[in-house]
Amino acid sequence: MSNVKKAEGKLGVLVVGLGAVSSTFMTGVLMTRKGLAKPVGSMTQYDRIRVGEGADKKYLKYNEIVPLADLNDIVFGAWDVYPQNAYESAINCEVLKEKDINPVKDELEKIVPMKAAFDKNYAKRLEGNNVKDCKTRWEMVEQLREDIRNFKKETGVDRVVVLWAASTEVYVPVNEKVHNTLADLEAAMKADDRENIAPSMCYAYAALTEGAPFIMGAPNTTVDIPAMWELAEKTKMPIAGKDFKTGQTLVKSGFAPIIGTRCLGLNGWFSTNILGNRDGLVLDEPANFRTKEVSKLSTLESILVPEEQPDLYGHGNDEDTQYYHKVRINYYPPRNDNKEGWDNIDIFGWMGYPMQIKINFLCRDSILAAPLCLDLVLLSDLAARDGRYGIQRFLSFFLKSPMHDYTKNEVPVNHLFQQYTMLKNAIREMGGYPADEAID
Repeated sequence: MSNVKKAEGKLGVLVVGLGAVSSTFMTGVLMTRKGLAKPVGSMTQYDRIRVGEGADKKYLKYNEIVPLADLNDIVFGAWDVYPQNAYESAINCEVLKEKDINPVKDELEKIVPMKAAFDKNYAKRLEGNNVKDCKTRWEMVEQLREDIRNFKKETGVDRVVVLWAASTEVYVPVNEKVHNTLADLEAAMKADDRENIAPSMCYAYAALTEGAPFIMGAPNTTVDIPAMWELAEKTKMPIAGKDFKTGQTLVKSGFAPIIGTRCLGLNGWFSTNILGNRDGLVLDEPANFRTKEVSKLSTLESILVPEEQPDLYGHGNDEDTQYYHKVRINYYPPRNDNKEGWDNIDIFGWMGYPMQIKINFLCRDSILAAPLCLDLVLLSDLAARDGRYGIQRFLSFFLKSPMHDYTKNEVPVNHLFQQYTMLKNAIREMGGYPADEAID
């Protein structure tokens, strides 16, 4: 039997950014509630997990194992630099057809974004004016905390989860003097250290302090610092991140294990993308792309490890120590949300003879991200009710660059099928069943 607290009352979902991803997510949930759409791609709504063995073996949906929040109990809110409501945003983003938005127009129009905590230096290409006037980063935190409290009061929700679905910020390297302890982080916020404190950190700090799990859906450094882990421990709140695993990295985390399991060699993996939505616009700025590049590059290196198999992965680049791995993103407005990823993989087999694999994934960014948003929100809320706090490693399955304790040289699990095992075992444990699959 599960000992997790029941999902009683309403669940508030506060999304940072009311663009293509979040308006698609909200519209899909509202349409599903009306029985007008199917939440395809959502693990929490479709996947079945085996519990028990032998004669006791059963395959159950997640909500049959653990008490998940019901879709009917979700109440949406948002912050955004643009003042358009969720209906206007869904129409403007052109991800969904009007006929798939209009049935829930009334509900979407009521989701009006609060003013965003924003610093143009972190996303130079965004021109919105629906922005808070904050003199310091600490004031930013205080105003965001007030927003969360007001949202709770006005909607009557019992619990809140905060989800970052906004643009990628400029890369913020980890600075030990600021990011290592909570005391240092708070001091930097109060001193208005704009170089080391990104706006997203203010959202995360506000969420955790107000008793809301925080999910980082972009590759920002936000919660990937010891100071935030300390805050999550202090507030007993779950954190998850970073960067939704949607297109190319999903392919990579699923295909690289084929090469590794079959003991084939790798000389190089070249990945390039074109996309044209607001995300693409922001990533056209080199400092913002750097944040994304670090996240996308990290996937392969923990699956195909040169030190473990030097014959197979120990050559390819100038230093002759590892295969060559390159990632590119190109802003191309005509495509809007319909991004395209190309992967060229140079492998070798018996006696070193070369072969090639080409993968061309024509995907819809927000269509792949929306179910991830739903799963991350429901599972973070579940984790909070189970008393789980800090980094939620079992959510790595949904994320491009899974959080891990790099101060202890922990290696993140990027292998899709190992991540899936971690996810299933966590659901089993929370449901009162033994975690009975091992990660080899």
